[in-house]
Amino acid sequence: MVSLIQPLLASTSTSAPLLPPLVEPGPPLAAQELERYSRHALIPEIGLTGQRRLRNARVLVIGAGGLGSPALLYLAAAGVGTLGIIDDDTVELSNLQRQVIHGVGDIGRSKLESARDSIVELNPGINVRLHPVRLDSSNALELFADYDIILDGADNFATRYLVNDAAAILGKPYVWGSILRFDGQVSVFWDKFGPNYRDLYPEPPAPGTVPSCAEGGVFGMLCASIGAMMVTEAVKLITGIGQSLLGRLLIFDALTSRWREIRIAKDPAAVPITELIDYEIFCGLLPEVKNDADLIFADHLAERLANREQGKDDFVLVDVREPVEFEISRIPGSVLIPLAGIRDGSALDKLPQEIPLIVHCKAGARSAQALASLRAAGFADVVHLDGGIDAWTRSGH
Repeated sequence: MVSLIQPLLASTSTSAPLLPPLVEPGPPLAAQELERYSRHALIPEIGLTGQRRLRNARVLVIGAGGLGSPALLYLAAAGVGTLGIIDDDTVELSNLQRQVIHGVGDIGRSKLESARDSIVELNPGINVRLHPVRLDSSNALELFADYDIILDGADNFATRYLVNDAAAILGKPYVWGSILRFDGQVSVFWDKFGPNYRDLYPEPPAPGTVPSCAEGGVFGMLCASIGAMMVTEAVKLITGIGQSLLGRLLIFDALTSRWREIRIAKDPAAVPITELIDYEIFCGLLPEVKNDADLIFADHLAERLANREQGKDDFVLVDVREPVEFEISRIPGSVLIPLAGIRDGSALDKLPQEIPLIVHCKAGARSAQALASLRAAGFADVVHLDGGIDAWTRSGH
């Protein structure tokens, strides 16, 4: 992620503007609340008035995953009165390495329900709103309208641009965080007062050039570092204290334990954001047009594997994922040839042209790229597994 930064930056730009408190104070705190939040109340910059602002605040968190998990817990602990969560996923075992809001007993449950239970256990005075939807251009403005501030923990560029544009149209601030492997980034965007996400990334990276956390991995503890910084920024905006990260990008390298800062300047030539667009098309993620002739499905692959064991079929099953993914789980009888070697041609001599090939990855995206590269290299009899090893596992094989 850090290598992809292409900001319109000005190293000598002025400091972020001093911003008024985002939220008005709510009613006086009850006795139990005074005790719960006493350590905040003792801080002069926050005090009882700041805590009443937090109690009156409405914060929407996008995703109850790696960044959303610590963010939601600390927002709840801080006493933010209303927390909204957008997520449409379920808890998996592989989530628990970093998504600390969930536990073993939550595997298979909705992430929303799991997160809500953890929040209520920590602070039963929090109003938790669940939004079991996939955020898109048709619902973003309506969802955002009910909240004071957005925390964006999404793991894809299409959602990040969508959040940016919806927040800009509504005049709302949002706190953004990003993680990959050992690198984390965090900033505040508020088009009304300073730069927005498009000033940092005017154009999205080419599809396939940035691996997801599921493909590239993520250092679990990094989620806590970046998630906590996101909540820090949200609390400062709500209460009107300190200097926000508006106009600044913090980059954290967990391997060296070093933070560095980049100034972000607002692009004076930028076109005002007035409407939402199709963000998958904008990011080059065109809807996949599946050609059944290019696909094999999990049940059919199981039949062919069984036939191959009996000498009734002959093909090579190629796993194009990374070696560590292959070690974690694999389809019996597959051979590992990572996608990079197929795309650059360095591994093509390991594959026979006279025997049919079946390629697969985790979910189907990388195997589709492998299929295209193999076809271009003259391999005619190639198909790829629809849905990848995920589909294979879901089908019970």
